[in-house]
Amino acid sequence: MKDDNAIKTKSEDFAVRIVGLYKYLVEKKSEYVMSKQMLRSGTSVGANINEALCGISRKDFLSKMYIAFKECNETKYWITLLYRTDYISEKEKNSIMNDCEELLRMLSSITKTTSGSINS
Repeated sequence: MKDDNAIKTKSEDFAVRIVGLYKYLVEKKSEYVMSKQMLRSGTSVGANINEALCGISRKDFLSKMYIAFKECNETKYWITLLYRTDYISEKEKNSIMNDCEELLRMLSSITKTTSGSINS
């Protein structure tokens, strides 16, 4: 599916940005706790999307996409917390948050569409 490739690419690009932000926070800001949580949830998004794309059934696909959605939402929380505790600037927050929110919209659309096709 074309949309699946778009979500895969977007999630991989997002993971690369998350890793970069994590490295910055550890090396320049000496922040280890929230950044590690953000790293885990932010890279998990793409991992779950990749698992979904290899799902053995539509329900398996949907389950993994829901997990990716939840991980993306958790990442949004950590980014917000890093901003509110002055580890990242508003500009930095907005830049990565735009990508996060775009992924959330894409995942929401995929899960709604897939859920509707399973339940009908």
